[in-house]
Amino acid sequence: MKKPFVTLEQLKEMSKYYPTPYHLYDERGIRENARKLMEAFSWNPGFKEYFAVKATPNPTIMKILHEEGCGMDCSSLTELMLCEKLGIAGSEIMFSSNVTPPEDFQLCHKLGGIINLDDITHIDFLEKAIGCIPEVISLRYNPGGNFEISNMIMDTPSEAKYGLTKPQMFQAFRILKEKGVKEFGIHAFLASNTTSNDYYPTLAFQLFRLATELKQDIGVHIGFINLSGGIGIPYRPDQQPVDIMAVGEKMRRVYEQILVPAGMGDVKIFTELGRYMLGPYGCLVTRAIHKKNIYKDYVGVDACACNLLRPAMYGAYHHITVMGKENSPEDHLYDVVGGLCENNDKFAIDRWLPQIDIGDYLVIHDTGAHGHSMGYNYNGKLRSAEVLLREDGSTKLIRRAETPEDYFSTLIFD
Repeated sequence: MKKPFVTLEQLKEMSKYYPTPYHLYDERGIRENARKLMEAFSWNPGFKEYFAVKATPNPTIMKILHEEGCGMDCSSLTELMLCEKLGIAGSEIMFSSNVTPPEDFQLCHKLGGIINLDDITHIDFLEKAIGCIPEVISLRYNPGGNFEISNMIMDTPSEAKYGLTKPQMFQAFRILKEKGVKEFGIHAFLASNTTSNDYYPTLAFQLFRLATELKQDIGVHIGFINLSGGIGIPYRPDQQPVDIMAVGEKMRRVYEQILVPAGMGDVKIFTELGRYMLGPYGCLVTRAIHKKNIYKDYVGVDACACNLLRPAMYGAYHHITVMGKENSPEDHLYDVVGGLCENNDKFAIDRWLPQIDIGDYLVIHDTGAHGHSMGYNYNGKLRSAEVLLREDGSTKLIRRAETPEDYFSTLIFD
């Protein structure tokens, strides 16, 4: 059973200041998790986690992670602008994008961030956009085919729009070497939300082999290998979380097996985690406002898919705790739904839960990543607030809820 990081008494106190629905984040959990990741990869002196800003683009969250030693993985102009406003620049930024407008490259270059190119044609595009090729640059690799772990297909890179083929990697490295690049990086993202301890080591084996071939054939200096994201979280209570310490140890063995004998023991390891860094440390707090009995029993809450899209978009599972009834029997079968004019606006379908009464607080777990960030305004719904539960138990509003004035602010009425 999943246990919320907040109590009913705390939620009742918060209700004096923050009307539901809102996203709540656990500062203590975020910091402890970041420190554990750093410990798992401490064997690599150059290790750097670049938090995937897209997962939770909130300046307070970004500042917390930056204080814990994380850089920022950006994918758009506005994410770069967030970093600029926070004073995060230089090698603290990794910019990984696709179908990239020139102004995005221009701002990243201005900030001194590391650019990770998604296609071989982007070499000329980048040079025209910023007037040069940076001395440090990264390329995203797509090996094609299927990506397998222990004879299980985890993803199909050949169906993905991202990255360069292996022949293109060699061609691009030669072109960039001629253009004066001094330090290269290799990046790849081949599976999403995997809880296997073998994902990073398996990916690393491929990338480390590729790195040794590129160094041997072209004579380039590969400064870092970026494993991107992909490490997931256990959304269901019966799933086991990734053992990040075991992952770090397996990574060390692959590193010493492949890179060290090739004279590449100085290569830095980078990651770009979002879900792993934030997912379990956020929840959506909502209240039951209606009950309906027709062919099924429905509980209507004041949140909807505009606040958390994943269940409607993917059929994704998010655990639900009825606060104050954690030890009550789960003997009622409910669909927990929002108020959108769409029948997929459901947080749970045929879910056994304790009896829910009007006014009950429901905590929807694991919304710390790809929760608020995927919000939208269909049906004129307004995006909810974000609140930080500080380490000392106090709270801080870190994004106010939208108002009707916000919704109308971009409309033209004449």
